[in-house]
Amino acid sequence: MYSKDKPYVLFVAEIIYLKIFEIKKNNPELSNIDAIEIFIGTKVYKRISSGKFHDDWFKELEKNKFIDKETKNKVPDETLKLLRVQKDIVIKQLIHFPDIYYAKNHYPLEISQRAFDHLWRMCESYELWCKESQQKELIVLGILD
Repeated sequence: MYSKDKPYVLFVAEIIYLKIFEIKKNNPELSNIDAIEIFIGTKVYKRISSGKFHDDWFKELEKNKFIDKETKNKVPDETLKLLRVQKDIVIKQLIHFPDIYYAKNHYPLEISQRAFDHLWRMCESYELWCKESQQKELIVLGILD
């Protein structure tokens, strides 16, 4: 029996994944690569890459005495530590410099490539969890294919 409870560390990955899917759904001709590149320019990306997403999440959890609204369970201290580490990694990997995303030859600069690679891995992680939890219907991008 597999748990369908999503680990807290996948919450941000799911938000990214669904936003990229929304971009593709609205532009069916786009590849996953193009959709991720478009995602990098969104407000959601800026909120996540700045750490604001996690800051707001931590404030909400603290306000509720670290009780998860959905499960009504207390979020373990170890999980909170992991989420803080995740926030730090996300900020470092998704660092955003809008004016230097592409060099003159239209190839992504190293810092932009690092952000792209991190987003790709987050989408892969989400799809892996979907497979492992036997929720294959949630896999809509086919990143693992």
